Amino acid sequence: MVLNSPKVLILYSPIKVSRGLCTFILVYVDDLLITGDNSKTIVQINALLHEALTIKDLGLARYFLGIEIARSSSGTLLNQRKYILDILFDAGLTAAKPAQFPMAKGFKLSIEEGTLLPNPEAYRRIVGRLLYLTLTRPDISYAVQHLSQFLQAPKKPHYDAALHVLRYLKGTVNKGLFYPKDSGLQVTAYCDADWGNCRMSARSLTGYCVFLGSSLVSWKTKKQKTMAKSTVEAEYRSMSATTSELEWISYILHDLQVPVSLPFTLYCDNKVALHIAENPVFHETTKHLRIDCHYTRDKLLEGFLKTAHVSSQDQLADIMTKPLSESQHNFIGSKLGLMGTPPTPG
Repeated sequence: MVLNSPKVLILYSPIKVSRGLCTFILVYVDDLLITGDNSKTIVQINALLHEALTIKDLGLARYFLGIEIARSSSGTLLNQRKYILDILFDAGLTAAKPAQFPMAKGFKLSIEEGTLLPNPEAYRRIVGRLLYLTLTRPDISYAVQHLSQFLQAPKKPHYDAALHVLRYLKGTVNKGLFYPKDSGLQVTAYCDADWGNCRMSARSLTGYCVFLGSSLVSWKTKKQKTMAKSTVEAEYRSMSATTSELEWISYILHDLQVPVSLPFTLYCDNKVALHIAENPVFHETTKHLRIDCHYTRDKLLEGFLKTAHVSSQDQLADIMTKPLSESQHNFIGSKLGLMGTPPTPG
């Protein structure tokens, strides 16, 4: 699993690879997770660590760095229920009426409207905690990115929008990411861009989500560094960023001894951007995209990547780039693997 967060650094290291069996230790400060496909080796490593460091073995992982781990016969659910409840308590919203979505469709904030908050630290604290919550809640990725733009001088509309996100979490407190036991190992990705999304800089947003089988393993919402002159340009830069992520994930899967087959499939809902990736004739008319064009196309020629068109309705990365209607937000959330409790086999 790839956990995208600027506040968490998880180091992984293969401890032993023998006869196709692997064991790993995941380390964060003084918290460790030991995992692998050889229970005897795990017991041996536990004993060695205890002898050297006097550790306490807490058994099967149920809670790690604020993430709750619930298992069933069909898979594993990761959520941050307790963390959400703590945020709601600190904000005084434990009895608040739940909201149906994190942000209303078409909703955008600006730096001009509203009055400055007398205590900006309250806003900054909420946004900082929401950033960590995106570890298991990709459905608030866009909202948190949008709110993060106003940390320097937050105003009342910004604070009200942050509270609305908390009210949405109040109604979905039990939701988390479900990883099915029978998920395959084929890597697929969805990428999207919202052209000129930012009201302050007119820059576009890149959003993507990457799946290993049916399990969501990586996702991101990020403002593009330069202004795009067209929707196609914004979409192609999103494709390039997603291609970079896929290449990085391929290295991790290799280190983790996970067998995957190439090519990885990249879904995009912009047909023109797909044509540019596949047809070198287009490159002469898009010289300002030279690096992005050639990088993505090189990966196509190498057989590392293949592109495919997806309808806008089934574009799962939409939830990373814009506020959606309640029905579409819930539909995409379910496709990402968000659910309240681990399902039991029928």
